[in-house]
Amino acid sequence: MAIDRIIQSIRSNKQNHLVNFGLRSKTEVFTNELFLILFDAETSVSNNMEDLADLFKDIYGRIETCEEQDYISIWKRFLVGLPDILEKLNQDAKCLYEHDPAANSVEEVILAYPGFFAIAVYRLSHEFQKNNMPLVPRMMSEYAHRLTGIDIHPGATIGSPFFIDHGTGVVIGESAVIRNHVKIYQGVTLGALQVSKDMKDTKRHPTVEDDVTIYAGSTILGGDTVIGAHSTIGGNVWLTQSVPPNSRVYQTSEIKLKSKVNES
Repeated sequence: MAIDRIIQSIRSNKQNHLVNFGLRSKTEVFTNELFLILFDAETSVSNNMEDLADLFKDIYGRIETCEEQDYISIWKRFLVGLPDILEKLNQDAKCLYEHDPAANSVEEVILAYPGFFAIAVYRLSHEFQKNNMPLVPRMMSEYAHRLTGIDIHPGATIGSPFFIDHGTGVVIGESAVIRNHVKIYQGVTLGALQVSKDMKDTKRHPTVEDDVTIYAGSTILGGDTVIGAHSTIGGNVWLTQSVPPNSRVYQTSEIKLKSKVNES
């Protein structure tokens, strides 16, 4: 095929999905700047908030489905919720420090813990999700996913404090509900029991009540599945049904000794 025909074919097919990748890169810059405003000692809140608002306006203007004047109301609602988000994130950071013996300070948690960064981006993106901001919350969450290996859908409902240790491979679905004082370790999935496009507006993911600990590698599926308060879910457990409060659920291990080899 001649090069001009290849180019024409690409152009023709490209028209099916005109994607603005500048929107994604701008959203990633916005997410980083927002995180610095909330936590970096050398980043002034007052001096940088106007620049952040301008960046948000630029992002909003790149979304074809958005009316330009609407960005002001969404931005104002986001700012109103920001102090509460920061209060919750401070509780999250303190919880991580208090429950992880490897953590030497809250500052270490904020600077170095992928679980904290993923939770922070979730809480910020969730605020935009609540205000019907299209596309941007999902790009924010996927940015955190790429950096941390932790996939939290911005539509999930998560209380405070929330604890994710190590975090790699954690997946929390869109309609998951997590109450307060919940601790989750790496490889945990709160997912859907089945996937179908017509289930979009139904609760597909589990509910985890207060003071639950879920250890590494456990998979909990289904919108009707409820993990009762004060329960402990052991590592590598597979659950598709509810458990009552104060439960302990463990994967049973079978240990067999190797047979001895006769010495010649």
